[in-house]
Amino acid sequence: MKGDRILIVDDDPGIRRLLIAVLRRQQYEMLEASNGLEALAQMRAGRPDLVIMDLVMPLMSGWDVLRERAGDASLLRIPIVVVTASNIQSPGAGLLAPHVCGLMAKPFELDTILATVHRCLGHPRIPAPAAA
Repeated sequence: MKGDRILIVDDDPGIRRLLIAVLRRQQYEMLEASNGLEALAQMRAGRPDLVIMDLVMPLMSGWDVLRERAGDASLLRIPIVVVTASNIQSPGAGLLAPHVCGLMAKPFELDTILATVHRCLGHPRIPAPAAA
């Protein structure tokens, strides 16, 4: 946990702030991006150990990031958790399954986010609850 870097990608600054605050309490190092272009730049720099990403964003969507990532072996090593207000029951959502570590709808439970992050990073124990 300590030292793992998580990149939060969402065009909503409130959601970014919330996730950053919760995950910092778990001793993760935090990075942030407000769109897919910024996310890809940080991913290509080799900085994050995990990405939590929205799908619908300006300039470059999360869908576009997933397409770029699919063609770049160096990016495929970075697990991605998708957190979105989009309908994750839509036919296109099934295409996400083999490409992401976790898929959650907004609004989300913070404890679910923590457990998913912990699992995707391969940590053997469950993190402390989000509400302290």
